[in-house]
Amino acid sequence: MLVLLAGIFLVHIATVIMLFVSTIANVWMVGSSNYATISTGLWLLCNRTCTELPVSSQDEASLKAVQAFMILSIIFSVVALVLFIIQLFTLEKGKRFYITGAVMLVCWMCILIAVSIYTARFTHTVAFATNPHHGYCFILAWICFCFSFIIGILYLVLRKK
Repeated sequence: MLVLLAGIFLVHIATVIMLFVSTIANVWMVGSSNYATISTGLWLLCNRTCTELPVSSQDEASLKAVQAFMILSIIFSVVALVLFIIQLFTLEKGKRFYITGAVMLVCWMCILIAVSIYTARFTHTVAFATNPHHGYCFILAWICFCFSFIIGILYLVLRKK
């Protein structure tokens, strides 16, 4: 049981770190130009230098929603990690980690909303670039989506023994 708890804890920490990286780094979409590789993220457009991400007025609300939901997912994931540690030492034997699991599933839902909006609105849109494709941050966000769902379900099922 201790090994299972330690494994879940390590996967949860890895998920938090990957959420931070995918939200902060600007490599959600990557394309090539005549001069260099161009990458866009949630915040900046990077060529050789990084500038503010040019977004049309109709896509601005969508980008703000993606940014907000990714930040919320980080917050809920960190809160779930803290709750897990608190519940680990305060719960009686035989009780389940319901609150931690519920918070982690809210994190999962935030990631789902953010990445779905980004996929629907911003896929294959790298300014001044040819051959656009998804960058590692986009892939990390989907990995975090899977991990947060698995961790949330495990917390709901897991009993403290």
